[in-house]
Amino acid sequence: MDPFLRRQIGKTSFEVTQLGMGGASLGDMRESLPESQATATIEAAHAAGIGYFDTSPWYGNGKSELRFGHVLRTKPRDSFALSTKVGRVHVRPADPDTYRHPGWAGGLPFEPRFDYTRDGVLKSYEMSLARLGLNRVEALLIHDLDPRHQKSEEGVAHSLGQLDTGGGYRALADLKARGEIEAIGAGVNLIGMIPRFLERFAPDFFLVAMPYTLLEQEGLGELQMCAERDISIVIGAPYASGILVREPQPGALYNYRPAKPDIVAKAQRIFAVCRRHDVPLAAAALQFPFGHASVVSVIPGPVAAEEVRKNLAWMHRDIPDALWADLKAERLVRPDAPTPQIGT
Repeated sequence: MDPFLRRQIGKTSFEVTQLGMGGASLGDMRESLPESQATATIEAAHAAGIGYFDTSPWYGNGKSELRFGHVLRTKPRDSFALSTKVGRVHVRPADPDTYRHPGWAGGLPFEPRFDYTRDGVLKSYEMSLARLGLNRVEALLIHDLDPRHQKSEEGVAHSLGQLDTGGGYRALADLKARGEIEAIGAGVNLIGMIPRFLERFAPDFFLVAMPYTLLEQEGLGELQMCAERDISIVIGAPYASGILVREPQPGALYNYRPAKPDIVAKAQRIFAVCRRHDVPLAAAALQFPFGHASVVSVIPGPVAAEEVRKNLAWMHRDIPDALWADLKAERLVRPDAPTPQIGT
């Protein structure tokens, strides 16, 4: 699997490398990372030839964007493509001396607020450019518009209304029409949201994190909807937030929290099939999504230069067709899930 092959997003001019880099972990998702380590990780990815980077104002309340910008603004602008997200704006907290957002181990001391209106989208976009130190990004994605983050169906309906009648999506469309961005996307963590977006909007791609991995393929039907519309898919969290990196153990992270015993047991069975074929579990997890024709990139979130090198090695690893056949025969992968073929 060629990690550096450039793939087109939908019908746009936006191209991404098949192996990209996601920025959530560099927002201090699980621990406060030294700045030198964050810088070295991004430098290693760029130097290796990874050409697509994705971040968000939400990741560390702006820290991820600051870190990506610190490195990428020193590089030739045609050597990378960059996406960030909209849907939140950050404000000074009421008590700046004691404020600490509970969602990040580190992160910056600003309070996030959801805002999918035209003004909110444009403010988020301009604040992101300032944090990045760059005057353009290739793509903007609508972020966390789902029941988990909006807390209720009423919250989802309200935010969709802001995006629609409140002018948020129109603001994105105007930016694209003027050539300020090349593509519009939406980040999806739960099944059910892709159809709702497609009812109202015409995004160029979805960034799908969790509903389609080697461990679970519940989002396959929605990927098929995208294929019918020539909408591309970028896969975030290809390791299912950690459980598919190495031999699964009790307490391994799945969906960003300790996995339930049945999930650990299934992951252990997948690991056993991979070991039988002498293939690292992580290599199978990283390459599996490319079986679907709509998937153009996977974006794991390394936090060290060594992790960048491992991702590259796992992308280069040849995986025999028999491994995928065995996973289906043992009902560990859906029988209708497309799988990569050697040489693709």
